[in-house]
Amino acid sequence: MPTLPHEHRHIRSLGVERPNEPYFFGYDEGPAGDGQVRLDLMFTGLSAGTELTFMKGTNPYLHSRWDDWQGVFVPGEPSARFPVNFMGYMEVGRVIDSRAHGFARGDVVATTFGHKTGHTADPARDLLLTMPEGIDPMLGIFVAQMGPIAANGILHADAEQFGAAVPYLGAGVEGRPVLVWGGGTVGLFCALFARQGGASDIVVVDPSPWRQDLARRMGFDAMGEDEAWRHAKSRWHHKVGGRGADVVFQTRARSESLNLALRALRPQGTVIDLAFYQGGLDCTRLGEEFHHNGLAIRCAQINRMPRQLAHAWDQRRLAQETLHLLADEGELIREHMITHVVPYDDAPGFLRHLLTDRPEFLQIVFAHE
Repeated sequence: MPTLPHEHRHIRSLGVERPNEPYFFGYDEGPAGDGQVRLDLMFTGLSAGTELTFMKGTNPYLHSRWDDWQGVFVPGEPSARFPVNFMGYMEVGRVIDSRAHGFARGDVVATTFGHKTGHTADPARDLLLTMPEGIDPMLGIFVAQMGPIAANGILHADAEQFGAAVPYLGAGVEGRPVLVWGGGTVGLFCALFARQGGASDIVVVDPSPWRQDLARRMGFDAMGEDEAWRHAKSRWHHKVGGRGADVVFQTRARSESLNLALRALRPQGTVIDLAFYQGGLDCTRLGEEFHHNGLAIRCAQINRMPRQLAHAWDQRRLAQETLHLLADEGELIREHMITHVVPYDDAPGFLRHLLTDRPEFLQIVFAHE
């Protein structure tokens, strides 16, 4: 029988028992307290680039500790160990009990609480966004984290152009040609935000023909990596500023991709880098195009807004921009970007399938309705 809002309940959490072994952990949770909101899981999205590193045992937190005060990783002092009981940050839940103003039973909210069957949230500390009518609730997996990651990349490009005076998201790419390096979820969201911002030309770059075809079906030009930098140099030229892209959004976690992204830029252009190079950058070359063309690399991660804009922009505002994008492009995203919807109970077996069989995929959703 369903759990009543005021009762204790058992929560299942998808994690990793040991390398290559996903597992459902469990714990008991009490009822919501004053100011809290109790949620039942509807959908949770897999962030494959991060979470499969826990499956493989390669995640840096398994081998080092992040020292927040110094801003460095301390080797030999792991922050995480097996078993890893909790993963995930792309969730949609239904409110089953609310002791907080602004949330009612039955509301569908986008938030981040991991691959858990339920969660008790505190709106004073957690980011909770009620999903508007008319947007597929499944698309809420993108609202609190994944969409804002891409939007923050666009915001960094805006800051490069306008400094602290950015008039709106995407102003820095309006009327300008851009490359989006990587046709995964983050890359395609960057492309969508760039299109919404009015970029003159957008090319999605990926070595996978399957991902190139998917990008084309979403209305973008697409090509391989070597072809892309040549395209930028031959097609995009400026009387004063030389040849190449004004900005490249780099989302592929490979040294070779960063090198080619730099090669594609016009002189004094910028790579907005959203990739996490867990294997290091041993093949990166900064003595060639980077030096001779006066290029820039700007790291853009969700927990770091551009410094000059931090007073005006935060994750909630980026999440609201994501909701605006979903209102315009939601049907396209649902049709092309969510490639697998898997029952939550089947998640461990599906993760094993990803590791052993390596199927083509983009965004995977575990459904708990």
